Formats: sequence, structure tokens, C-alpha cells
Amino acid sequence: MNFLRGVMGGPSAGPQPSGADTIQKLCDRVASSTLLDDRRDAVRALKALSKKYRLEVGIQAMEHLVHVLQTDRSDSEIIGYALDTLYNVISNDLEEEEQEENSPKQGDDLGSQFTEIFIKQPENVTLLLTLVEEFDFHVRWPGVKLLTSLLKQQGPQVQQIILVSPMGVSRLMDLLADSREVIRNDGVLLLQQLTKSNAAIQKIVAFENAFERLLDIVTEEGNSDGGIVVEDCLLLLQNLLKNNNSNQNFFKEGSYIQRMKPWFEVGDDNCGWSAQKVTNLHLMLQLVRVLVSPTNPPGATTSCQKAMFHCGLLQQLCTILMATGVPADILTETINTVSEVIRGCQMNQDYFASVNAPSNPPRPAIVVLLMSMVNERQPFVLRCAVLYCFQCFLYKNHKGQGEIVSTLLPSTIDATGSSVSAGQLLCGGLFSTDSLSNWCAAVALAHALQENAALKEQLLRVQLATSIGNPPVSLLQQCTNILSQLTGQIAENLGEEEQLVQGLCALLLGISIYYNDNSLENYRNKHELYSRAAQKPQPGFSSPEHMMFDHEFTKLVKELEGVISKAIYKSSEEDKKEEEVKKTLEQHDNIVTHYKKVIREQDQELEELKQQVSTLKSQNEQLQVTVTQQVSQIQQHKDQYNLLKVQLGKDTQHHNSHGDTLQVNGIQLEEVSKLREELEDWRNRHEQLQGQLKEKDAVIENLNSAVDPTLGASGAVASRSSEKEGRLLQELQDISTQFLSYCQSEVKALSEEKASLQQQLDSSSSTVAILQDEKSKLQQEVAEAKKEQDDLLVLLADQDQKLSALRSKLKDLGMPVEDEDDIESGDQADEDEDGDEEEQD
Repeated sequence: MNFLRGVMGGPSAGPQPSGADTIQKLCDRVASSTLLDDRRDAVRALKALSKKYRLEVGIQAMEHLVHVLQTDRSDSEIIGYALDTLYNVISNDLEEEEQEENSPKQGDDLGSQFTEIFIKQPENVTLLLTLVEEFDFHVRWPGVKLLTSLLKQQGPQVQQIILVSPMGVSRLMDLLADSREVIRNDGVLLLQQLTKSNAAIQKIVAFENAFERLLDIVTEEGNSDGGIVVEDCLLLLQNLLKNNNSNQNFFKEGSYIQRMKPWFEVGDDNCGWSAQKVTNLHLMLQLVRVLVSPTNPPGATTSCQKAMFHCGLLQQLCTILMATGVPADILTETINTVSEVIRGCQMNQDYFASVNAPSNPPRPAIVVLLMSMVNERQPFVLRCAVLYCFQCFLYKNHKGQGEIVSTLLPSTIDATGSSVSAGQLLCGGLFSTDSLSNWCAAVALAHALQENAALKEQLLRVQLATSIGNPPVSLLQQCTNILSQLTGQIAENLGEEEQLVQGLCALLLGISIYYNDNSLENYRNKHELYSRAAQKPQPGFSSPEHMMFDHEFTKLVKELEGVISKAIYKSSEEDKKEEEVKKTLEQHDNIVTHYKKVIREQDQELEELKQQVSTLKSQNEQLQVTVTQQVSQIQQHKDQYNLLKVQLGKDTQHHNSHGDTLQVNGIQLEEVSKLREELEDWRNRHEQLQGQLKEKDAVIENLNSAVDPTLGASGAVASRSSEKEGRLLQELQDISTQFLSYCQSEVKALSEEKASLQQQLDSSSSTVAILQDEKSKLQQEVAEAKKEQDDLLVLLADQDQKLSALRSKLKDLGMPVEDEDDIESGDQADEDEDGDEEEQD
């Protein structure tokens, strides 16, 4: 405790330690002390020193503080001290008296450097996300403030860490539901930093029910009459919706546009608006403009415009527009908002045309606004807003354009002068002494004629009274008179504004050159004010001196400058080329006609070839069937032959070449069986005879040995037996010889039949080969004919393209050219005549 007294400024003996030494000792206690109380006291002391010794605490203590956050989660008090200390080190939101001699820029750099060190370990940010989930006020609130400061210093890097952290964004969304207002309000500020320029996080936050919660907070705080919390919620809503088409669609589909209507319910007494209310209402109007911005996809803008009409939001805005006592900046922004709510939406434009100002007698809102536009005493930004509103009212609104122009026509002008029309105000501003009124009125009239040729013709009927007693002149004549005085000064002045006038006059003269076939040098106009006006439809002028060009006018310039330049720089060589084009047109027509004829002939030839190919295909199919049948028969014969050959080989080997055969070409199996049975009988008889011979031989031997005297008689008997045996053997030999010759003749017949079948197979194979060769030749001829036709079609398409280009050039030169439809109709007529002649033939 004596150590802490020295740190906190208590009495102590001896020399006082420096700030760096003290911070080092405190860090050692945080790192080495085993008692939680000692570590807590050391962290509390570091918190007290972190504002005065920001650099030293950040360098020496950051690692130890992060370790405390990781290991001492159970003690909310030490966690709160550590978070506060880190916030003091990283945040730049310190009061000037608490800072040392560092400049604000150095402080910003210091906070960014410490933030970079802290987030170098992504798990540090993940650790903060888990601490923010704690309900304890001493942990959650400093955690929210620290995360917000990190996002301010290194937004994209911290956003990426939170985005890849599991449920990272969802954890922070829970802050909006906290019952403690200070945490809820700081949670809104945290989400503001989190959603900046990150579409992925914006979508997650939106789908986490952010719109519902934020609109509830705005309603609870009193809508436009609320305090700074309403402003913070509106800024967060802008982050979620601006340039995010997905969230805009989700906002519209969730019926949240209807909940915006109460924002604009202002009372009759509009005196004494607070600065906060003006800021809130200004942000609310900007939110409406985000949903209907001309830069959004057309379909999304149109659907939001219709939703704003059906829920009554447009009507509420028009009420503010016509109310009295509304601050000038709110009135200006309301006019701009109404402009984009009605732009290009016929339903909303019709409603706006029916709005009347609460005057006696009532006047149309358009007339009241135009009166402010041509009134030089009105603020400049207000007059620009009225012009933008008038332009948006006429954008793609032919009905509104007609109503404005009709107020200028002689048949509709009010002779009594009891009421002033929009057309009369525009003409009055056109010839006013105030140059700003001249410019605004001229641009407004130009938008009344935009993309409407019929009204341009109607405007030629307008007659203007330039002065009392003088006859009226047409609007076109008066404009020409004014332009002639401009053009008279082109060569005299060379200032910047005079150069712009030169460019405009050159453009006007260029238009006259193009449509009247004259020639004059062109002056290109690429001034900065021109480029600025071409960027967006809303007039964005910082002062009256910068009001030079209108957005739609720049689009007209861009459209015409190319053709004008071409008309101006046309040379004699181009005239010669045009003459050559005229001469070659007839040649191209002849070429086209020739190729059409060639293509018709080739179509006929191709059709004939197709028919021939079809016929050959059918014949080929028939031949294929025949060949298949023949091949099948040959295969059957082969199988029979092979089986017979195998069987014959077995029988010959088994019966010593005295075998029988199977059925082939008329030979029956029954005959073979009979032959086998006869052969078996002969064998049996032979064996019997052999046995009898042996018995007789034995008897003879006995007789010879027993009775020698009777040798003569015995010899006679033996002689007779030998003769009988010889006859039997001769008969058996004859039978065997006959059977063998029969088998040989059958084998020879089968061999001849095999040769015949092989000859038929060879003949069929040659026929198939011939057909295949003819088929391939025909396919090659068809392919060559198709390729030749494709080449001719490509050549014809190229000729048609050249012919079209030449015909368009002749049309541009104003020469009569025969249309393609006429040429094709002529070709069709020729084809019909050819067809009739063929039928007659």
C-alpha cells in the first residue's frame, strides 16, 4: 500500500520515481502477483495514469492488460479497469487539458498505432466480442466503447475480423435490446462505425431485425422532436440503406416505408424549431431520398415511389411544402425530396399537379413554386430546388408537359389576367432583367419540350408582347433576336464566360448547319461547368455565377456534337466518295440480285441432292438388311460345318476311320444310326467266326496229334474249313471298303458345299464394301455443297451490310434510295412469275 500511496501522490520519503518507472513496477505487479486484490489495485493505478502517460502505458502495459482479460474473467471489476485503460490508450476522444504537448495529428497517429498493435492478434477482437456479451454494466459498457474506438481507428481491418468471427455481428446487435439507455445508445454508435462502407455487414445487420429496432427507438424518442439518439439512429439507417439495393428492397418489402409517415407530421405552429429538430428532419428527408434516388435501379425506385403514395407519405411531404413558418433549409430539402418522389412516376406526378396552396383563391403548388423560382429575392438554393422539382415533374410526363405548354397558347390565355399561369411565369422569367431568372425559365421551358415533338410545334404558335404598344412577336423570333445579340459579341470578348458563350453559339450554329446543309467551323465546349452539370440531374450550383448548363442540355450536346462535327469537317474528298458510292450502289444491287439467283439455284440443287441422299439411304438400309441375313446364314453354315468336322474327327479316331457323320444337307441321323448298328452286327459276327475258327483249330490239332493214320481225311476237313473262313473274311472286307468309300464321298460333298458358301460370303462382302464407298462419296458431295452454300450466304450477308451502309449514307445526303422492302417485293414478284411459267410448262 505504501507503493500505491507513492503512485497516487501520497507522502513518501526520498526521491519520487518517474512515470515510466512507476508504470513498469505496476506492470510487474500485474504479471507476477498471485493475489487478485494486488493485481486489481495495480490495474486501477494503470487506469489512473493512462490519460497522462498514454504512450508509456500503451507500450508497457497493453500485453499485460490483454492477459488480464483472458485470465481474470471471473472478476468483473478488474476486467472493467483493464478495458477502461485500453480505451484511454487507444481512443483519441480525450479532453485537451488531459493531453500533453502532442498535437491532435500526433494523437490520431498514436491511437491508430496502438489499435494496429492490438488487432495484430485477431483473437483480441474476438475476446472483446465475448466480453460485450456479459450483462455486467462494468464490463459491457467499456467493452462497447473500446470496440467503437477500434473501429474508428482501423475500421476495415476490425470489420473483417468481426465478419469472420462466429456470430460476431449478432452479438453486437443484442446491444440495441439492452434496457440501459447508455449501453443501447453507445451500441447504436458502435453499429454506425461497424456498418460504414461494408455491404456484407450491412446486410447481416439488416436481417438481424435492425430496421424494426431502430424505428422503435425513433418512435420512443419522439420522432423528429427527439434528441441526439434519434439523430444517431437515422445515421445508422442511412448506412444500412445508402447504395445497398438489397437492404432497400428488404426495407420496402418489410412495410417500413409506412412507418416513416409520422416523422413528417408537423403542427400548424412551426415557430421556434430547435437545431436538433432541424437536424433530425433533414436526416429523415435524406432517408426518403435514399430510397427514391435516380441512381437506384429503375424498378426499385418506382416501387418505393408507389409505396410512398399509397401510405400517404407523399401527401405529408406536400403538406410541409405548402406550410408556413418552415425553416428555409428544411423547405429546400423537402422540395428536393418531393422532386425525387414524383420523378418519372405518372401517378405521383398527377397527384402533385393537383396540389393547391392554402391561399385565397387557391393556387396550384406548381405556380407557387415557379413564383419563388423567378423571384430574385428568394435564396439561391431554394430557387435551384424549385427548378429541380419542376424538371422532375416533367420527366417522362407528356401529360404534364402538354398542360404547361397549353397555358402559353393563345386560345387558353386568361384575358382578364385574374390568375397567373405557369407558362406566363416562365415567359416572364425568360425576359426578366435578372439573369438567374432568365436561366431558370429557359431551362424549365426546355424540359417542357423534352422528347415531345408535338409540343415543339405547338410552341411555335406562342406570341409575346415585348413592350406596350408594340405588336407581339413569336417566342422563336424573340429568342432569335436575343441570340443574334449574343453571337454579335463572340469575336470581341475572350474571357472565360465569353468562351462559354462562344461554345453555346457554335453548338446552335452547328445544329443549323446540320439541318440546313451549310458549313461553318465548330467550337468544342468542354468546360468544367459543363462536365459538372453532366454528372447528375439535380442542379448543384454553389453560386449564381456557376449556373451555366442544365443536365438534360448536356445530354443533348453529347448526342449532337458528333454529327455536327462530321457535318462541319466534311471535305471535297468525302463528296467524291459519296459520288462513288452513288455509282457503286447500282453495281451492288446487281451483285445482290445475282447472288440471290445463285442461292435460289443452289437451294434447288441442294433439295435434289437431299432427295437423292434420302433414296440412297433407304436403298442402303435394304442392302444392309439383306447382307445381315446372308451373314447370318453363312454363320449358321459355318457352325454346322465346324460341328460336323469335330464330330467326324472323333468318330474317325474312335472307329479307325470307319465312323459315321451327323446330318448335313439331307443326310438323316437315323441313317447314320442304322449304319452304326449294321457295323456293330458285322463286328459281332466277325468275333463269333473268330471264336469258331479257334475252336476248330483246337479240334484239328487234337485230331492230328491223336490219329496220325487218318491224316488224309483230316487234311480234307481242314481244307474245307479254311475255304469257309476265307469267304467270311472277304465279305467283311468288302463291307468295310464300301462303308469307307461312302464316308469319303460324303466328306468330299461337304467340302464342295463349304467352298460354295465361302464364295457367297466373299461376294456379299464385296457388295457391302461397294455400298459403303458409294455412301461416303455421297456424304462428301453433300458436305461440299453445304460448305459452298455457307460461303455464299456469308458473302451475301457482307454485301447486304455494305449495301445498307451505302444506302444510309445516301439517305443522310438526302438522296432518294429504294428501300429493301421494295427490292425484296420485286424479287418475290420475279419468283412468282417464274413459278407461274413453270406451272404452265
